Amino acid sequence: MAKGSSISKTAMWILMGLLILGLGGFGAVNLSGNLRSIGTVGDKSIPVDAYARQLQNEIRAIEQQTGESLPFARAQEIGLDRAVLQRLVRNRALDHETSQLGLSIGDEALREDILDIPAFQGVDGTFDREAYRFALQQGGLSEADFETSLREEAARTLLQRAVTSGVVMPDTYAETLMTFIAQERSFTWSVLDSDDLAEPVAEPTEAQLQAYYAENQDAFMLPLTKKITYVWLSPEDMLDEVEVPEDELRRAYDDRAAEFQQPERRLVERLVFADQDAADRAAAALEVDGTTFNALVQERGLDLADIDMGDLSRLELDAAGEAVFGAEVGDVVGPLPSSLGPALFRVNGVLPAQNTSFDDARPALEAELAASRAARAVEARAQELDDRLAGGASLEQMAEETKLTLGTIDWTPESSEGIAAYTGFRDAAADVTASDFPRIEQLEDGGVFALRLDEQLEERPEPFEQARDDVRAAWEAQQTVEELSAQANDLAQSLGDDASFEEAGLDATVAQNQTRRAFIEGTPENFMETVFDMTPGDVSVLPGDGQVFIVRLDDIADPEADDETAALRGQLSEQLDQNLSQDLYAVFADDVVRRAGPQVDQRALQAVHVNFP
Repeated sequence: MAKGSSISKTAMWILMGLLILGLGGFGAVNLSGNLRSIGTVGDKSIPVDAYARQLQNEIRAIEQQTGESLPFARAQEIGLDRAVLQRLVRNRALDHETSQLGLSIGDEALREDILDIPAFQGVDGTFDREAYRFALQQGGLSEADFETSLREEAARTLLQRAVTSGVVMPDTYAETLMTFIAQERSFTWSVLDSDDLAEPVAEPTEAQLQAYYAENQDAFMLPLTKKITYVWLSPEDMLDEVEVPEDELRRAYDDRAAEFQQPERRLVERLVFADQDAADRAAAALEVDGTTFNALVQERGLDLADIDMGDLSRLELDAAGEAVFGAEVGDVVGPLPSSLGPALFRVNGVLPAQNTSFDDARPALEAELAASRAARAVEARAQELDDRLAGGASLEQMAEETKLTLGTIDWTPESSEGIAAYTGFRDAAADVTASDFPRIEQLEDGGVFALRLDEQLEERPEPFEQARDDVRAAWEAQQTVEELSAQANDLAQSLGDDASFEEAGLDATVAQNQTRRAFIEGTPENFMETVFDMTPGDVSVLPGDGQVFIVRLDDIADPEADDETAALRGQLSEQLDQNLSQDLYAVFADDVVRRAGPQVDQRALQAVHVNFP
């Protein structure tokens, strides 16, 4: 028996979490009968209550993260039950292994760990046996069961430490990765476009365009298209039936009096001081020493955004209101009292009072209230329209007999004009099938619609005549790149080592000390990858979209031996050591499970599952 080895803090809190959170609400899953185990691993059983508790804890954790209920059928779909069972099997296999090895902790170490658990302590901070008994009783555990679980967890921790202690990844591996991450490149590059062609691209023949179209058919495809007929009733369509009563307009105006009757306001900055003496010294510095308000702000380590109060009325400034409103734009007044202490105030602007009369506000109020009433009118009519569709009326009949507007659309996943601007319509169009019957559905602005799929055209080649302009543009871009590449390859022969890009007639851009993660705007996606595959003096030509890039690698710089690099290297080594130890322990644990020969009772497992809602 290993003496004096205490349970890790992490293990302790895991166990307490299971005890306090999981067990306390276990009543949601009721198990009855003599079912005690769902299987065995070596000489260790897998308690049915442990499986049910952990499964329920996982479900609750996901529900807390998503804010939604997780039905058990969905939990099974995402493999939650299998993950819990796999974890339990692995732990019990490790318990079997520690038992075979004789690993455990002493009674005194176990006692000390239990005494240190805050949940078992009274108000005076000492161990409270009654609290201990009550917590275990609430969790449905006996003292013996709980202490056994603590011993097993501690033994597993001892075993893990024995396997993973001293695992170190060779320094060469960390150095190689460090070089990959932090090594730098300096290079010179230039770009050629159609303006740099020695001769303009020749006019394509019909045969060339036809051949290019045939060879690049995938570039000229029409998307999935649904030919849809729809009817649409928007709130605007009901405005002619809506009338807003005068008293409702008056009430709306009164309710929004603060919006229509705004007092004069000031754009104000406030610099607060710790006490009156500090504020007086700052005011004196403004008047006598010639300092500026901005300098005072900077001395305090603040930005102007930190002291900006926005626009305020006289009343909102409290005791400082009178002086601030008596100042001119640009003036600094104070020290004056404020809710945070004595302060200097700077006036940055004057916003005159705004008094909007009822008659002036009436058009906007009437439009808003009418739109709201129209939306309610559409909603009130939606059920009647849906009933008529359910009764067999066609969309065409609905358009003739009601205020619904009839329309058609060739809808694709990229459609966003007209009614396709609405998310509700796009979702319905994406889901509709030829067997669906039209029904009334809601739009975001309160409108309603119904649709019918008339024909569905799968992805297909765009006819040549229809795609001619795109084919020509693509052909010309390809020819441009091919001809520019030929020119660039000729130029590249003269650009090695320290040759001048300028003497070759190129506009050169020099990039210094760039890592492979650098982003060089305007370059192809594989630009930096190509640069890092080059050796100093090499010149590469990279085709782009209607452009060609010439790049020469000038220098390679290893990571600097500074504190930042040393810290990064240390973090990388530590992470690699942890990854290796975790992988090693995972392999060991898998072997332990295999040798323990787990046996799972599927009928017992199903008996647990049927108790989950």
